[in-house]
Amino acid sequence: MQYRTLGRTGVQVSSLALGAMNFGRIGRTTQDEATALVDAALEAGINLIDTADMYGRGESEEMVGKAIAGRREDIVLATKASMPMSDEPNHRGASRRWLVTALDDSLRRLGVDHVDLFQIHRWDPRTGDEETLSALTDLQRAGKIRYFGSSTFPAYRIVQAQWAAREWHLSRYVTEQPGYSVLQRGIETHVLPVTQEYGLGVLVWSPLASGWLTGAVREGRDITTNRSAFMPERFDTSLPANRARLDAVERLAELADEAGLTMIQLALGFVTAHPGVTSALIGPRTPDHLAAQLAAADTVLTADVLDAIDRIVPPGTDLAPHEKHDTPPALLDPSLRRR
Repeated sequence: MQYRTLGRTGVQVSSLALGAMNFGRIGRTTQDEATALVDAALEAGINLIDTADMYGRGESEEMVGKAIAGRREDIVLATKASMPMSDEPNHRGASRRWLVTALDDSLRRLGVDHVDLFQIHRWDPRTGDEETLSALTDLQRAGKIRYFGSSTFPAYRIVQAQWAAREWHLSRYVTEQPGYSVLQRGIETHVLPVTQEYGLGVLVWSPLASGWLTGAVREGRDITTNRSAFMPERFDTSLPANRARLDAVERLAELADEAGLTMIQLALGFVTAHPGVTSALIGPRTPDHLAAQLAAADTVLTADVLDAIDRIVPPGTDLAPHEKHDTPPALLDPSLRRR
């Protein structure tokens, strides 16, 4: 396992990190299975575990808490807040009122007195940067969080938050958690240059593109992945974007074979090769999934292989742009772009 410095924090984290979204009802994972995954990940050298309050409405955090009991100090523990936790309109967002409550709830579910990294799961356009950053700074000073970061923020919001922290003399976001894979390379255009400029650690999610890059999705095969069961539209190969993904996957599979790699090694080796990426979050549901992903821990792609990937999916290209989660609100809500 390789270790890298998380931004400018000085904290050393593994290049592969364990994402816990599949713990519980989302991945149909039991507590015993989740604990076994944590055991195996730690044994392999992973030291960063990432979860969120909204994963199973707190279920993932509870399972992580039980799995890490007795070995908290060996783990860099990260969680997230701001996504809806109920139908109550104030049980979401990045206001001081909600973040203080959300963090206390997360600490209780995790069974710890602090988290190492507390992340704003999505940018909240209703809340000003000063409000959010001042709340996070106070929580940091209270010892409940060591650092805080953002997740899936547009590049211009990352910049704005850095300037707001400087203007109001507040602590700043030290990490960003964007989606990134061979098939979704859009963050190379704006986000990664910004995070590199400001020295942010970058923890990328969905490096296997929701299962498209595991080797399980191929031409002529039935798609039976767990994700395809509850997101069928993302795997409907009659749709142009999915057809483009499948065509790219077939070419990537040939490239992986020629290089003597599995598709997973190719995919994870690609995202961790970028100098702006600190860690890739993997989200296994089974020990076999974890073993296949851990096999990529020391994968280093040659320049020839990276160049070949660029020819298949050009730098900065999103093959499924409609699935991005950092689109400015005005592009989604007509009332925000019309007088």
